[in-house]
Order: sequence, then C-alpha cells, then structure tokens
Amino acid sequence: MPVSHFGRGRFIFIRMEIREANDSDVAAILKLMRDFAAFEKLEQYFEATEERMREALFGIDAVAQALLAESNGVPAGYAIFFPYFATFRGQKGYYLEDLYVDPTFRGTGVGESMVRRIAAKGRERGFERIDFQVLEWNSRAIRFYEKLGAERDDTERHFKFTDEAFRRLAE
Repeated sequence: MPVSHFGRGRFIFIRMEIREANDSDVAAILKLMRDFAAFEKLEQYFEATEERMREALFGIDAVAQALLAESNGVPAGYAIFFPYFATFRGQKGYYLEDLYVDPTFRGTGVGESMVRRIAAKGRERGFERIDFQVLEWNSRAIRFYEKLGAERDDTERHFKFTDEAFRRLAE
C-alpha cells in the first residue's frame, strides 16, 4: 500500500506494504521488538525469543496476530494484537499490545495505516473497540492516538502477575 508524506517543504513518496505477518517474518519482528524495548527504556525486561514469538503468533495454540510494514523489503514497523472482551460494556475488540514504527519511517502514515487495518479486521469480526496502553512519558504516542480519536482513561492502573508471583498463584 503506498503511503505518501509531505514534509520539510518537499513531497516524499514512500512505497509501503502493510501485511499479515507470516512465520518467516519472526526474526524481523523480533529485531523491531528489541528496538521498541530500547526506545521505551525497557530492554532489561526483553526476553522474547524467536521460538516463543513463533509459537505465540503461528503455533497450534496461537494467541496473537501481527502486521508487518515494509518499505522496499525493509521492515518499517509492526503491530501485535489479540482478541479482547470488555465485560462492563459487553464489547468485543482487539487489545493492541505493540505498535512500533522505526524512527526512519515515523510521520509517514505507517502507524495510522496499521491502526486502521486492525480496526477494519476487528469490524469484520463484529468487534467494536481497540484497547491499549501508552507509557506516561511518551507524549508523541499519546498525541498520535488522540489525533485518531482515542479516549484516554487515567483512572485505571496496570497490574500484572508475572514470574514468581504467577508461579505461586498457579500452584
């Protein structure tokens, strides 16, 4: 899908393809994920492996889907998302776990195109929403999502059971 961008007084045309990721894209997605972890200053928590990602995205019990954006065969960004249900509203949707665009391609419409693609996939399934989180300090991402019409909810707090806490609960 072609994406064009006007910037710095000149018109830039970027040929971009956004497609469903496949098994052979796992290494490229993992590299972009490492870049995303570094951008979010969370690389010390990065433990994903090709094997784990392949299983999560393409295994028999796959739990997530991925899109890959490429420009002339160069990975430009990715999105990982999975079905979600908001109980109080009774709405089905997608939870957008990751949306990352390589800095070289930011501002070209790639991120918006991926969000629109996820929304269209959701509409085809009868979904009504996309939920996600953004780190408080990432004002550029917050502006991006708000520009697309996202509603911000500062009343919720993110919690998780992981590592030893999860193992204790699962016993």
